[in-house]
Amino acid sequence: MDDSTRNATRLWTSAQPMVAAFVASVVRDRRDREDVLQETALAVLNSFEAYDSSQPFQGWVIGVARNQIGLYLRRRRRDRLVFSEETVANLQSAFEQTPAPEELDHLPGCLEQLQGRSKELCDLRYKHGLKPAAISDRVGMSANSVAKALQRVREQLRSCIEAKFASEGVTG
Repeated sequence: MDDSTRNATRLWTSAQPMVAAFVASVVRDRRDREDVLQETALAVLNSFEAYDSSQPFQGWVIGVARNQIGLYLRRRRRDRLVFSEETVANLQSAFEQTPAPEELDHLPGCLEQLQGRSKELCDLRYKHGLKPAAISDRVGMSANSVAKALQRVREQLRSCIEAKFASEGVTG
């Protein structure tokens, strides 16, 4: 096995759970999901020389998976339960922004840094499972304000996780 194949295999192994989740978000049938995932793995190995190592591998491999999903969807166009290209693009964007599993190791520490209203809103939403409308009744804010505040909290957590991960000197 040459160094390029070894490196592609190593990177694929770490990204595979995220790619599998992305494929599963679009492809409902288990066998079809497995086929698309296998085709994605082959496409990654076959086109690895096109990967720019200065860019995150996760984003590139999600793009390769999107291409394979596109091929699958074109073959399945007659099926009424097929996502549009726009929906797949939105899912791709969401998965590209999702932290890698090892980055989530920093989440507990970042959650501990939350204070005041941010901590209260986060606890009500994620520990108690309340929707913004129910939270708004408890904290005296509009549901829209709660949703926007939660969006800011998530962004704060993302920045904290990324900073901690980057301070380790790890790239992916």
